Amino acid sequence: MRVEATDHRKIIPLSIRGVPARYNLPMRRVLLAASCLLGGAFLYSQAEKSPYTREMLAAAETLIGLKFTDPQRDLILSSLKDQTAAYEAVRKVSLPNRVPPALVFDPRPVGFEMPTERRAPRWSTVPVPPVPANLEDLAFASVNELAALVKSRKVTSEQLTRMYLGRIKRYDSKLHAVITLTEELALEQARQADKEIAAGKYRGPLHGLPYGLKDLFATKGFKTTWGSGAHRDQVIDEDATVVRKLRDAGAVLIAKTTLGELAMGDRWYGERTRNPWKLDQGSSGSSAGSASITAAGLAAFAIGTETLGSIASPATRCGVVGLRPTFGRVSRHGAMALSWANDKIGPLCRRVEDCAMVFQAIHGGDGKDQAVVDAPFNYTPAVDLKKLRIGYLKNDFDKANRAKEQNEAALALLRKLGADLQPIELPNYDGNALRLILEAEAAAAFDDLTRSGRDAQLVQQERSAWPNFFRTARFVPAVEYIQATRIRYQLIQDMNKLMAGVDVYVAPSFGGGNLGITNNTGHPAVIVLHGFNKDGTPTSITFMGRLYDEARVLAVARVYQEAAGFYKQRPKLD
Repeated sequence: MRVEATDHRKIIPLSIRGVPARYNLPMRRVLLAASCLLGGAFLYSQAEKSPYTREMLAAAETLIGLKFTDPQRDLILSSLKDQTAAYEAVRKVSLPNRVPPALVFDPRPVGFEMPTERRAPRWSTVPVPPVPANLEDLAFASVNELAALVKSRKVTSEQLTRMYLGRIKRYDSKLHAVITLTEELALEQARQADKEIAAGKYRGPLHGLPYGLKDLFATKGFKTTWGSGAHRDQVIDEDATVVRKLRDAGAVLIAKTTLGELAMGDRWYGERTRNPWKLDQGSSGSSAGSASITAAGLAAFAIGTETLGSIASPATRCGVVGLRPTFGRVSRHGAMALSWANDKIGPLCRRVEDCAMVFQAIHGGDGKDQAVVDAPFNYTPAVDLKKLRIGYLKNDFDKANRAKEQNEAALALLRKLGADLQPIELPNYDGNALRLILEAEAAAAFDDLTRSGRDAQLVQQERSAWPNFFRTARFVPAVEYIQATRIRYQLIQDMNKLMAGVDVYVAPSFGGGNLGITNNTGHPAVIVLHGFNKDGTPTSITFMGRLYDEARVLAVARVYQEAAGFYKQRPKLD
C-alpha cells in the first residue's frame, strides 16, 4: 500500500503501540505512515485492543463495494476507535428535527442571473358570481370567484367557513383527510376577516378564505403530528412561516390535513386518506389530505410539500392543480424537515391561477430559512403561446404507459392554442445516485427515531417504508453522499444548458426521468388535470419552467387548463 505525503495530514492521532503519547503529532503521523509503507501496521496495545476484527471489516467491505488488504484493514482498525468516539460525540448532542445542517443547497447554476424586475402580479378579472340559494354550490368555486364574493360582502367569511366546516364533518368520515379540525380558530379568524373587510381593510384575494394545512407545519396551540404514530401528541409552540404569512394575508385555517407518515404515501397513524373520485383508492401522497380536501370541495385551497413527488402525485390522483415552486422560494421554517436539500412548499388548488394567488402570499424570505432566495413574481394571465419557446419530452411521451390517450389530446390542444412544441430530451442521469442524497438526509433528520427504537411505532414497516430506509441509509458511506452531490452539481449545469433553449416544457407527470431530475435541480412544476381513466380517476400533465419563473409556467398552464375545461368536473361523494 502506497501512502502519499499529503495523506499524512488526514490520519487521526492515535495511541499506537510503542509510540508514547508525549510524542508530538507529526512524529506519530510519520511513524504510522511508515508502518503503512512497510506493509504492516501498529495495533492497539492489549489494553486498547480494538473490538473490531479483520473479518468484520471484510464483511463490511462488501456493503460498500470495496476490497482492502489485511495490512490496510489493520490500519483501518487502528483508526476506528477514534472514529467511533466521534460518532459518540455527535450523538451526545441533541439535534431536533428543526436544526438544519451547515450546508445550504443552491439550485442556481454557474453564471445564473437572478431576475430583478419587480411588478405587482395581475389577476384575471372575474365578475362577482351570484349568491346561490344553497351556499354549498360555492364549494368548488375558484379562489378568484370566492374572493370577489367576500370582497364585495355578498358572502361573509364566516358563512364560507361554516359551509366548508359542514362539508368536512359530513364527508371526512369517507376521506380521512383531516387530522385536526381547527373549528374554533377558523370561526374566530373568519369573524375578524369580516370586521376588517367591513372597515375597508382588505388584505387581498385570500382574505377570509378557508384553507387546509398539511400537518407537518408547526401551528401554535395545535398538535403537529407529522402523520406519525411516534409524534401523534407532539405540540410545537410556534407558527411556521407559511402559517404566519397566510394569517397576514387574511386566510382562515380550517383544518390540519393528513399526510402519509413522515411525508411518505397516504397512510398515516389513523387511516388511509382516500381519493374523492374513487373512495376505495388512496389519495396518494404525501400531501394526501391537502389534495383530497381540495378536490372534494372541503376548503378553498390547501398547502402541501414535495421532496420527491409529494405534490405531483396526490395532485394527479385527486385531479387538482399542484404548484411545486423553485427550491428556496418558500420558507420551510416551522415545517418538518425530511431532506434539507430537497424539501419544497407549494399550494394545491382547483385552478391554476388559485395557485398563483396562494404563492404570492407565501413566497419570499423570513430571515430564518437560509435557503430562501427573494426573487420577483411578476404573474400576469396574459400570455401568447405563439411567442414562447415551448418544448416537450417527446421520447418520454412516446414511451409513457399511463394516460397515453390523454397525453396525445393535451399535446394536440396545446398546438391548437398556438404552441410550436419542440422535442427536447433531458440530461441522462441515474436517479439511483441522486436518491442517496434524499435518503441519507432523511435518515439524519430522524436519526433519534432510529437509535431510540421508536421507529417501531410507525405504521408502515415494509421494505419501501421509512423505518427500513432510515436503517439502510446508515450504511451509505459519507464519500458516496458527497459524490452524489457532485453528480447533482453536474446535472444542474446540464439542465441549465437545456433550459437556455426553452421558456417552458411539458412532460408526462410520471414515467421518464423528469420528476426525479427536476426535484434535484429545483425547477418549478405545475401539475394540471388533463383527463380521466376509464374508472373515472384523474390523469395529469406537467408544465415545467425555468428557475424562479413560476409566473410564466403558471400562465402557460392556465391557458391550457381553461381551454381543456376538465376542472369543471367534480367527484361524487354522496
